[in-house]
Amino acid sequence: LLFVVGTVSCTLFLAVNGLYSASDDVVELTPTNFNKEVIQSESLWLVEFYAPWCGHCQRLTPEWKKAATALKGVVKVGAVDADKHQSLGGQYGVRGFPTIKIFGANKNKAEDYQGGRTSDAIVDAALSALRSLVKDRLSGRSGGYSSGRQSRESGGGDKKDVIELTDDSFDKNVINSDDVWMVEFYAPWCGHCKNLEPEWAAAATEVKEQTKGKVKLAAVDATVNQMLASRYGIRGFPTIKIFQKGEDPVDYDGGRTRSDIIARALDLFSDNAPPPELLEIISEDVLKTTCDAHQLCIISVLPHILDTGASGRNSYLDVMLKMAEKYKKKMWGWLWTEAGAQSDLESSLGIGGFGYPAMAAINARKMKFALLKGSFSEQGINEFLRELSVGRGSTAPVGGGAFPKIHSVEPWDGKDGELPVEDDIDLSDVDLDDWEKDEL
Repeated sequence: LLFVVGTVSCTLFLAVNGLYSASDDVVELTPTNFNKEVIQSESLWLVEFYAPWCGHCQRLTPEWKKAATALKGVVKVGAVDADKHQSLGGQYGVRGFPTIKIFGANKNKAEDYQGGRTSDAIVDAALSALRSLVKDRLSGRSGGYSSGRQSRESGGGDKKDVIELTDDSFDKNVINSDDVWMVEFYAPWCGHCKNLEPEWAAAATEVKEQTKGKVKLAAVDATVNQMLASRYGIRGFPTIKIFQKGEDPVDYDGGRTRSDIIARALDLFSDNAPPPELLEIISEDVLKTTCDAHQLCIISVLPHILDTGASGRNSYLDVMLKMAEKYKKKMWGWLWTEAGAQSDLESSLGIGGFGYPAMAAINARKMKFALLKGSFSEQGINEFLRELSVGRGSTAPVGGGAFPKIHSVEPWDGKDGELPVEDDIDLSDVDLDDWEKDEL
């Protein structure tokens, strides 16, 4: 069997069994039509960002369709395959599936929907948001957007998140900063710069929110700050350069719309983001939550603490953390457990017979897994995960076709293990000579 993961598998799966089709009242949204359908629309939109392999998304699908039919002509209901269109999901900070967002009057300020996953709850939330939108219009608060372009009348707030840099302030702010900087070099008289300005400003606000300030958008008037313009060889306007700590600046050569800029900023953010959490399987909830929310969950079964001590265990965990960092863009889940702590899980994955440490990659939707056959080292695990990421590697069904019983255990305290204390036997009253004679 082929263990197919990644973009190829999602495309194949959708072709065979898409979650939505043209006959539904759910509008399929893509990077090609999103701006026109949603951002430039006067309508209220509810948009689901999903992945075809995600179990929670599959369970939501019939409810989402029912809600779309009920709201037809009242509120627009759409869906984005964010696994296939990762740039669009990234633009709106989608980190798990399904994520539902409400696009109201201000399309640049989508709200997260936190309500129930039934059609009734979705419809109630839509009508509540619609009521707020209409009330705002009645009172003259329009939300600040029209036809997808930022309102210039909102006063002072347009460029509030674009950091103006000068010859004097550039080095102390940008060079050696731990943050990523996207810097636009412009000239006030330049028509292309004027066209870029509202896109750059809107992107700056969105990027600041979604990266918590870790990616910054800035601007330099190159006609005034000629030392900077000369240092970076600015010959035309606008020129956008990307600055990252310890690296030479590189030119940004992407599109000039806010969505293009945001998508690149979020890519830079994910490149610099911390790796996924590595969680110990201490309960059924930890396992199911992690494996249901990710296309693959990578599970390591490490030797008993008495066999490795704390230092040995930490060296294995370090290897896993390095691999989680290397493959973080795959958005996989990462788990570990101690040998014997989850014996039913080990049995269902065929682990234990060939020793520890061991590693399995599980596709919880298909209930199939692949085992690491090579060494539990950076090189061995990298080869294993690289094969999986391109759709190769043999798989087997999880024993029993479902996750087995998971035992609740105390989390590891980070210390060396201790042998169980045995009761001391007091031999002071025993006449060993007589005992030996009796035995003889």
